[in-house]
Amino acid sequence: MLKANFQTKLIEAGCDEAGRGCLAGPVVAAAVIFPKNFKHKLLNDSKQLTEKQREELRPIIEKEAVSYAVAMLDNNKIDEINILKASFMAMHKALDKLKKKPELLLIDGNRFIKYKNIPHQCIVKGDAKFMSIAAASVLAKTYRDDYMLKIHKKHPEYEWNKNKGYPTAFHRNILAQIGITPFHRKSFRLLPDQLELTFE
Repeated sequence: MLKANFQTKLIEAGCDEAGRGCLAGPVVAAAVIFPKNFKHKLLNDSKQLTEKQREELRPIIEKEAVSYAVAMLDNNKIDEINILKASFMAMHKALDKLKKKPELLLIDGNRFIKYKNIPHQCIVKGDAKFMSIAAASVLAKTYRDDYMLKIHKKHPEYEWNKNKGYPTAFHRNILAQIGITPFHRKSFRLLPDQLELTFE
């Protein structure tokens, strides 16, 4: 069972993203604030859930959350600032949209760019440890999947309805055959000047 809270005094927002390792499409981030001691037996890291389970959880999360928000950065912005910065910027955008101000941020992973003056805690595999991060992972994943299904209709040959833009063998093969779309990330590699984690 995941933990309900990292601590109990401050208002916590769990943050996670989806789509960091994709060749196409946006990176999507979500932030979720739950009531204290919220629990749900099915809720887990989105990667451990089936698509049906994620779809079942999404309206529950949206109904039960004190506040939640989702934001995305498209492939052009990812190309401009790199995927790591884009992931953090998407989280910042989601946090901007929350209707209640959190007092502590629980971030899935081991790195983050400080958001305003709010303290944060980076938690490796946090989406498998805390309810709010797991919920954020479910929202980020389902909203991103919805978007990929939408753009799949424009470019069905890439089968984004199945691979969601991830680098499957099929996706790489079709890219080699017919090239990229306007939704592909054109500079998907880490350059030396991309290591500085600050927003311009």
